[in-house]
Amino acid sequence: MKLLIPVTAGCEASVKRQLKALGYGDCPAEAGRISLAGDFSDVARLNVFLRSGERVLIELGRFPAATFDELFDGVFSLPWEEFLSPHSAIFMDGKSYKSKLVAVKAAGGVAKKAVLRRLAERLGATAFDEKGERAVVGISLLNDVASVTLDTSGDGLHKRGYRVKTYDATLRETVAAAMIESSYFRRGKPFADLFCGSGTLPIEAAMYARNIAPGAGRAFDFARWKCTPKDALAEARQEAADVMFRGEIPPVFAGDISARAIDIAKFHAERAGVAKDIRFRCADMRAFTASEPYGVLLSNPPYGERLGRDDDLFSLYRDFAKTFRSLPDWSCYFLSAYPEAERAFGRCGKKKLLYNARIACTFYAYPGRPPKQSP
Repeated sequence: MKLLIPVTAGCEASVKRQLKALGYGDCPAEAGRISLAGDFSDVARLNVFLRSGERVLIELGRFPAATFDELFDGVFSLPWEEFLSPHSAIFMDGKSYKSKLVAVKAAGGVAKKAVLRRLAERLGATAFDEKGERAVVGISLLNDVASVTLDTSGDGLHKRGYRVKTYDATLRETVAAAMIESSYFRRGKPFADLFCGSGTLPIEAAMYARNIAPGAGRAFDFARWKCTPKDALAEARQEAADVMFRGEIPPVFAGDISARAIDIAKFHAERAGVAKDIRFRCADMRAFTASEPYGVLLSNPPYGERLGRDDDLFSLYRDFAKTFRSLPDWSCYFLSAYPEAERAFGRCGKKKLLYNARIACTFYAYPGRPPKQSP
């Protein structure tokens, strides 16, 4: 099967590195999706292990669709009976860009009629109660070409299951994981987030250091499909348990000036199973010190909404830079949509555009000195 992994803009390189680490080689990326070949064991592994991909889709077909008739015929030609049943709860998802079929809802209706007609003819079904397993059919139209997919994930892969309480300026888990993977942070280094909010970055860092598969404990739509091998998900979960690191890891620091944020972060860390790996502290980031060398500061500081005044925000970034420079061996990375962030913090030689919740942000990298090599 052809598998597609939708990726948030700016996270493509991180997901490709994750795929290489899982043994999938160099996978091409196009139009915000990374493609590879695989079977249902790969579907299970990708859903369980990927940290920064948004979903895992099966592309069932691609064909010209400049009219509703072409769309119907193309969807009808696909082997839906191999994946769905008369009881499948079929939902439609779609988008259109630079295509004649701009009415996405109408296109979804035409496509669903084609799916049901195919199931009726091939399975002899006369009724569809849609009370069974969920199946989300995607219709993506680009330049009058339709890509038709089945979503194996169900809920997006950012929904690890540990974050259930809300806090200001929430950072998406998949974006947080991409930030961590793009930094110098690796197992063996200390880590600190001085604006931890609800705890996403330190939790993802602790999971990364322990090699905890982010999807090991959650459910996926594909597991209920009739075509899925019975043991596919169980085998992926067993692999996740086998590769988890259970030794000691350096400290992960989580700080925030808000006591409410720290309480929420602690609650989420307990749910994620990494509370014992994280040192929480309600404190101003200006008070942070560390005796451990070669650590990584990684944060999602305020963009302005919580402070209200631009001069306060400029001072915060300037003082954040002072804290970083008091740690001569450390590296610092942060995500921000504040236009004056670099001017306040200091000139950055390495930065890239990264989206968080559809907000265009910049990911700033300030690498520190590398560890001394043994003679």
